[in-house]
Amino acid sequence: MRPYATWKYVVLALVLVFSTLYALPNIFGEQPAVQVQRDTGEPLSESFGGQVSDALKAAGIESDGGGLEDGRWVVRLGSEDDQLKANDVLKRELGNRYVVALNLAPRTPQWLRDLGGKPMALGLDLRGGVHFLLQVDVAEVRSKAIENYVTEIPSLLRKENIRYTGRRQDGGDVVLDFADADKFEAARKAISDEYRELQVNPDPDQALTLRASITEEETKRIQDFAVQQNLITLRNRVNQLGVAEPVVQRQGAERIVVQLPGVQDTTRVKDLLGATATLEYRAVAEDDAEIAASSGIAPVGTELFYTRDGRRPVLLKREIIAAGSQLVDAAPTVDENNMPAVSVTLDGAGAKRMFEFTQKNVGKPMAVLFKERQYITNYNAKGEPIREHRDVQEVISIATVRGVFGKRFQTTGLESKEAHDLALLLKAGALVAPVDIIEERTVGPSLGADNIRQGWQAAVLGLALVAVFMAFYYRVFGIFAIMALSLNLLILVAGLSLLQATLSMPGIAGIVLTMGIAVDANVLIYERIREELRAGLKPHAAIEAGYDRAFLTIADANVTTLVATVVLFALGSGPVKGFAVTLTLGILASQFTAIVGTRALAHLVFARRARMTDLPIW
Repeated sequence: MRPYATWKYVVLALVLVFSTLYALPNIFGEQPAVQVQRDTGEPLSESFGGQVSDALKAAGIESDGGGLEDGRWVVRLGSEDDQLKANDVLKRELGNRYVVALNLAPRTPQWLRDLGGKPMALGLDLRGGVHFLLQVDVAEVRSKAIENYVTEIPSLLRKENIRYTGRRQDGGDVVLDFADADKFEAARKAISDEYRELQVNPDPDQALTLRASITEEETKRIQDFAVQQNLITLRNRVNQLGVAEPVVQRQGAERIVVQLPGVQDTTRVKDLLGATATLEYRAVAEDDAEIAASSGIAPVGTELFYTRDGRRPVLLKREIIAAGSQLVDAAPTVDENNMPAVSVTLDGAGAKRMFEFTQKNVGKPMAVLFKERQYITNYNAKGEPIREHRDVQEVISIATVRGVFGKRFQTTGLESKEAHDLALLLKAGALVAPVDIIEERTVGPSLGADNIRQGWQAAVLGLALVAVFMAFYYRVFGIFAIMALSLNLLILVAGLSLLQATLSMPGIAGIVLTMGIAVDANVLIYERIREELRAGLKPHAAIEAGYDRAFLTIADANVTTLVATVVLFALGSGPVKGFAVTLTLGILASQFTAIVGTRALAHLVFARRARMTDLPIW
């Protein structure tokens, strides 16, 4: 036999050591834990651990230690009962300034974690977690669209110098009254030309009255856009949780599914999914705000708000110049006075309206209205959590328009951390339409553990059956195949651990399928060796010919499977992608173990037997 290159043995040994090292974290398992982080997102310091330790000791709860992980303090507990007790104690003692959540912490030794070793990320069906089904309120979207037209259409008519005697909203229609037929026709033409998505028709019951309503096609487009935009926004928000491979996808016309593996505390998730924070840019009304505040009645066309200290009333015009939904980008920055600010970039429509407003209102004030729904968790006398919310609407900035601007500008009047948080929320996006949680399921860790046990039992049983067949049918070479198959599984687990690709039940199915594909490669090689032996070649030559001539066949077969897995990954979502990733890693590993691994073993065993007349492969 030709000498087998030494570097190939070295590569094989390195792969074995490397795979063993990074597959090792999976044998240590996980333990119940509680994680604490600031509600502002700022990292905690080492000294914070003393506060947590004192609170737990006072409650008589023993922990298995704790420490900082990615700026969060993670306390490891000995049991799920201690975990739940610690969660309640820390929420009560630390208050609303901190976010306390249940978690599962890996038991991986510190030295292995320092090398980057992590256990595989498990999916919802294996690790447990939460499942939400959200209903998007598309009726609210249509209502908002009508409200915008109630403001925009009169502005268009004033711009075209077309007088009307009255305007109102009647259900889903904008109704306009006119004094004469000429104005009626001119308005009808102007509205139809400017807003092609509207149906503009005479009122059948009243003369010289127009009704403008949104077409069915436009209604469907608005609703579809709202669901799609909410989907993007929710994905951005879920990414802030740091959950591995969350599933956020559309279901039907008006629903969104959110699945978060490993998350046990739904309170934080609900807060994040339903959170709203946005800005509105409005003109300041010239009326006396103090009179409106004392009487409680705002003049027609205005709304009464207060500055953030709650002391100064401000009257703002109802017409919105630009809103948070029109923001393309937002980033924290500082203004010319080195004070915190948010740099804002508007989309085309928002930039146009802002440009037109500032062009006509240089020297006049413009206000920034901040809107947010805040969720607060309080506790009753029994220590039971009570979740409440309040809507915040406050004027954070009033500035004089110094010049004309449109697409890019700055919003000031914020504190440093507030500017950072607002930029993050605006960049993640405001929900275009409200969402309601209509279904909530929690998959417990124990059910996930049962799924893991059953899945791995199936994988081990499949491996055992394949091993028995290979050893019986191919004898010594069958044992080589079993060793290569074991290395294949080791490489696959290490690869999934390093990539942190989520493993779910379909992924385990991919592992079982991978073992069959890996055996196929060995069968092709061994059958080729048998053919060469039947053709009269010597044992050593038959081994060389078997591996050399089977290589292209194996490569062709695996390439077609790889193409299929790429398509699955590109077009699939959630568990389908997990299956594709597992199968891809398995195919690549099988190429290496079947061709390099078993060939190295064959050379080690048979290369030095110069007078060998037969091979133990029959």
